Amino acid sequence: MNFRTHHYNFFFLVGVFLCLFSAKALAQKFVHPGIDQTAQDLSLMKKFVLEGKQPYKAAFDRLKAAADSTFLIKSHTHVLRGPYGRPNIGGDDLRNGANLAYDNAIVWYVTGDKKYANKAIEILNAWSPRVWDFDYNDAKLLAAWTGHLMCNAAEILRYTNAGWQAKDIDAFRNMLMTVYYPLLRHYFPQANGNWDGAIIHSLMAMGVFLDDKKMYDNALDHFLHGPVNGSIFKYIYPNGQCQETPRDQGHVQLGLGEFVGAAQIGYTQGVDLFSIADNRIGLGYEYTAGFLLGDKPQCYCIVSERAKGLRDDYEYVYRHYLSKGITLPWTKKAADSVRSKASRSVLSAVRYSSAPTMVVKAVPKPSPVAYVAGAINNPAKAYPQNPFIVNPGQSIQAALDSSSHTGRWVILKTGIHTLPSSLKIPSGITLAGEGIGTIVFLDPSSGMRDAMVNASNDLQDVTIQDLVIEGALKTQTGDDPNSNRSFKGGYNRGGILFRSLKEGQMKNISLLNITIRNCTFNGAFISGADNLRINKCDFNENGGNAVPGPKIQHNLLLTHCREVNIIGSRMATSPFGSGIALDHCTGVVVSDCEVARNAWYGILVSESNNISINKNLIEANDRSGILLEFLYRGNSGIKIDGNLIHYNNGFGVESYASTRLVSRNTYAGNGNLSQQEKISAEKILIMQ
Repeated sequence: MNFRTHHYNFFFLVGVFLCLFSAKALAQKFVHPGIDQTAQDLSLMKKFVLEGKQPYKAAFDRLKAAADSTFLIKSHTHVLRGPYGRPNIGGDDLRNGANLAYDNAIVWYVTGDKKYANKAIEILNAWSPRVWDFDYNDAKLLAAWTGHLMCNAAEILRYTNAGWQAKDIDAFRNMLMTVYYPLLRHYFPQANGNWDGAIIHSLMAMGVFLDDKKMYDNALDHFLHGPVNGSIFKYIYPNGQCQETPRDQGHVQLGLGEFVGAAQIGYTQGVDLFSIADNRIGLGYEYTAGFLLGDKPQCYCIVSERAKGLRDDYEYVYRHYLSKGITLPWTKKAADSVRSKASRSVLSAVRYSSAPTMVVKAVPKPSPVAYVAGAINNPAKAYPQNPFIVNPGQSIQAALDSSSHTGRWVILKTGIHTLPSSLKIPSGITLAGEGIGTIVFLDPSSGMRDAMVNASNDLQDVTIQDLVIEGALKTQTGDDPNSNRSFKGGYNRGGILFRSLKEGQMKNISLLNITIRNCTFNGAFISGADNLRINKCDFNENGGNAVPGPKIQHNLLLTHCREVNIIGSRMATSPFGSGIALDHCTGVVVSDCEVARNAWYGILVSESNNISINKNLIEANDRSGILLEFLYRGNSGIKIDGNLIHYNNGFGVESYASTRLVSRNTYAGNGNLSQQEKISAEKILIMQ
């Protein structure tokens, strides 16, 4: 990777970081109206519509046609919405009412026709004194979908002399604080990310309407630092892929739309969330729009072909970035495709109609760090002569045993290779698959924990490459990535476990282009190896259960290993553990890796020496990006250099009693905003 990339990001992210600081300071005095539109936006919208300027006039005509002033309002005391809308008592009535309130409020402002203002007011007044609560599975989601719509309507009505009475405004505020806020305030990051995106969207809108800085700032912080699936970084990965990409494209677009809705409110109030992390929102839109329009983007999963219809909210995103001199070619094509049926998205984009034409500076690019890691579709086949070929259903163990200590390759053909017991790896072999289509799966009925173990304590000269180790209880890709997370499945499931009886007893082990995923235990746990090479591997969703074992489980755990190179790999989204955990290790290099979205630390180092962590992307881990832990003697000779460490929920780097420590990195937006690094000489034992 080009080191200069980090320097570019440094100045860019510092600017964004300072912008967030200043914006939070200014947020005590909100702009009104100030959710999707400012007064200036509304005035310009009206001007263009009345002048017949396109595409705004056509978009308004579609909106006006939908703004039914004769709409029969049905409000409810108890609103019930279950999964997939079953049961649904009052849910559709509320959602339709919220949409129509917003539509009518806009039409009122543009036309000056009081019947539209009266209908919007009538809708809000019908719900405010009546609704008591939401119930069933999708209660939070329904409230989040409708909260920002109703606040947008309320904000326009309140600040445009629409005739909304003070007592009715107070009733609306009471509904927000006693019905909506108690339901939304704790978020729900354990669900797919579109949930928290929608909750953030509504809480920011509510904060503006209520002039509640704490509510607004809390939602803003969750946008940047929400745990599990709850932040923009948890939803959009550094390659542009979204958390729900393997689910369906309808939910992906829903999630993107909710996060961009929150960013739109932020921009109205002076906070530029669009620019965060090299325009991460734009990158997510480009990735998704590209796939929907025929592109084949890089993916760490199988991109779902379900629900590929384009939503109508691309206009605002495309025009926002264009006004900043950033082009989104796929997003533009999507906006062009749906413009004839879009309404509010086009009207909201009026903000950029008079923006100066800027020279296009760039197209958002995926992070080059670990951009392609793990098993891929078509790996280069440079097999030696006379390999041992194993088809699905044939015995891998028999092939390995006959090839032991010969240097022979054992090739696993594409398909699912179900193991009746843990695969015992002997010395002197190469075990290779044919890429992402070769899946090694330990039969859950075996009663064993780990898919692969060392056949002897002195394991040597082993290479494993170009295959997938599946740790979940099934190999079929489900429709919902969240409900398929491994911690909801098996109790004890591990990927690779190689352990010796003394340091250096195992030697020369290479893991190349393999994917290990969905293990409740560690993805890979290697103890007592010298000369270990991990190159372009993908460890994700491992460490998926807090088992009553010795300690927290991780994506990758190395203990008592020496001379280790971890290069160009991805350690992501451990539901309970860290991306990488090094314990009593010496001479480890971690370089050009993506270490992201793990529930514990990005990289955890304990009682280790001569460790180099350089040129990595370390982001959105729920604790510190890197923790150098003190236990007895502490760590020594640690060099942390040239990494981009941003938006972790703890410090960027946190260290206790480490000696000969060098730390020179680019930081932005880590949880402790006043101190991105904590380097302490104290021998503090962390107790958690």
